[in-house]
Amino acid sequence: MANETTIPAIPATTWRAELPLLAGRTVVLREPTSHDLTPLLELLSNADASRFGIEEPISEFGVQQMIDRAARDREMGLGFTYAMTLASALTVVGLVQVRQLDPVFEAAEIDCTIGPAWRGTGVFLESARLVGSFVFGSLGTHRLEARVLLQNGRANGALRKLGAVEEGVLRRSLRRGGAYVDQVLWSILKEDWGGHWVAAGPRVH
Repeated sequence: MANETTIPAIPATTWRAELPLLAGRTVVLREPTSHDLTPLLELLSNADASRFGIEEPISEFGVQQMIDRAARDREMGLGFTYAMTLASALTVVGLVQVRQLDPVFEAAEIDCTIGPAWRGTGVFLESARLVGSFVFGSLGTHRLEARVLLQNGRANGALRKLGAVEEGVLRRSLRRGGAYVDQVLWSILKEDWGGHWVAAGPRVH
């Protein structure tokens, strides 16, 4: 927790007006726009990708609606969405979304998907540390939850590396491909963030 004081606070009204750029060593996180439609369509078409509120089969129309909804949710302070890009080429490699679970954002839920080619490369961990530090350090969030498919060993292992605690299995809690599947419920508390703090304020890349 010693590094917590290095995290610049970002007033809620500021991030609602414009989501700050979060830049790490290898990734840059920014709000998705219509220019990302093609790479996001490819990303979300993967069979194991999170749906981010898209109920119908993945299509350009559905992805554009998701992009538009993300901007509206951010303006209303309900949550935000980041496109994960590589700092070297600005290629979209993933998507991460945080949604409030209470009116004052003390509890929130994070959802993330990474393109198959970038899994296991460290992109997720670096992005998660940036987003987590932003949420805990600037939004005043106390508890961050994640739900991951039980059979997704890589994602469950990555959350464990972040210090998340496995709270239980949500039986048949998600419908996927016409069947109901189990999810693992994970939680991370602000006081547990420890050595994962990174400077997560607006940065120029």
